[in-house]
Amino acid sequence: MEPITVFLAAGLIGIAVLILLRADKKKSEVASRVNKLRGPTNYPILGTAPPLIFLKRNEIFKYVLTISRVFSPIFRTWTGRIPQVHLQRPEDIEVILRSSEHLDKAHFYRFLHQWLGTGLLTSTGQKWHTHRKMITPTFHFKILDNFVEVFSEKSEILVRKLQKEVGSQGFDVYPYITKCALDIICETAMGTPIYAQDDRGSDYVKAVYDMSEIIMHRMLRPWLHPDFIFKFTTLGKRTDQCLRVLHGFTNRVIQERKASLQDSTRGQTFAPSGEDISIAKKRKAFLDLLLEASVDGVKLTDEELREEVDTFMFEGHDTTSAGLSWALFLLGLHPHIQDRAYQEQKSIFQGSDRPATMKDLNEMKYLERVIKESLRLYPSVPGIARTLKKDVKIAGYDIPSECTILVQIYVLHRNPDQFPDPEKFDPDNFLPERASKRHPYAYIPFSAGPRNCIGQKFALLEEKTVLSYILRHYKLRSLDKREDVALLSELVLRPENGVRLGLSLRNVGMK
Repeated sequence: MEPITVFLAAGLIGIAVLILLRADKKKSEVASRVNKLRGPTNYPILGTAPPLIFLKRNEIFKYVLTISRVFSPIFRTWTGRIPQVHLQRPEDIEVILRSSEHLDKAHFYRFLHQWLGTGLLTSTGQKWHTHRKMITPTFHFKILDNFVEVFSEKSEILVRKLQKEVGSQGFDVYPYITKCALDIICETAMGTPIYAQDDRGSDYVKAVYDMSEIIMHRMLRPWLHPDFIFKFTTLGKRTDQCLRVLHGFTNRVIQERKASLQDSTRGQTFAPSGEDISIAKKRKAFLDLLLEASVDGVKLTDEELREEVDTFMFEGHDTTSAGLSWALFLLGLHPHIQDRAYQEQKSIFQGSDRPATMKDLNEMKYLERVIKESLRLYPSVPGIARTLKKDVKIAGYDIPSECTILVQIYVLHRNPDQFPDPEKFDPDNFLPERASKRHPYAYIPFSAGPRNCIGQKFALLEEKTVLSYILRHYKLRSLDKREDVALLSELVLRPENGVRLGLSLRNVGMK
């Protein structure tokens, strides 16, 4: 080997060693600062993950709550060599969520990229700012008003489907709610009926559930983090199968809607077959609005459209399904609260079985408090995570940049300083006079600050509509106690064995 080659090789090796030493020195400094916080035992390479690896699915959330109580109110964990700082108090959480600097989602959100790409949920930087600016107008109140009709149509189907369960020994309402929510989001997000309540969308639902479980399984196992390893595993191959179902559906719908939009610009009807043109225009879907939207004359590419539609589809049905199911569970456990919510419906509808209007929904003040209290006890997303872009001081600790911050929403919502008797289901927690006395970051089921959930008004209107229909038609009785329900915290907070209810019919004629 020529001397110059040896010299260059030695130089490159030396530079590499210096870089690694500098990186290790930086990591050591970060570790030293992070480990000033209390937390569970940190093992070499695997961090604090080993106890989680050997737990069953229904034991993981319970374990997380246990260490949260032991090390409350601020503590650290490690996933491999990545430090995570857990926050539970509103004043600490506000430091992160109100900031316009700490907007980047945590590293493990990248496990969603195969599915959701870098849509509004997972994107960062300029792309997030541009898309947020572009998408925000599609959630304008007047546009949401057009979707109330869809909420009612799908809710009417739901109450008809539930009729066969009247008088049964009990049944799981969760699949019914999931299919109804999927019908709603398909028609409002994409303008395309999926007929999930007629069992035509079961492949899509199963793919969503499988992806949620796979992503959570992968997050907790550092050796599955590298893509080149994961893709050769059984879970990696199942991921590919799920993505073919999920992306195949959204890609097909996008192309169909683009073709329809082009037809309409050539003077052809934009209305689906057999539907009045004025109704079709009135019920433009989010996808139609995105196809027309632009920022500084720049429109979304096909790939960006798919990313945003996939994000709408996931966030718009999985989280809402959980929220509705937990609300039904709690109403079924508290007959006096259920009766008060029903009496409100009676006063609004006067015994009529007519569809709810926006005016009706705005009058459902007590039902809104029921929903908010349900989301307090069972937030659909029990935690969110950000990556620090610069050093920050929280609760007297210097937290270094690049740390992951985990906001424990489930624990935050049980802060006794903010919610006296925090485990009690009490919708009056959201009376204006009570809410005004709480810390503004004490209740954040839709996150808060610049990256709050863009669809929270949509979700609240949908939940009001569905619950209104169910309450007007049925009395609910929950068959399980809260302490007997195992919680699964995957991408959303779900009961392991669903929500088991008993139904009896009220004095309302069924259509």
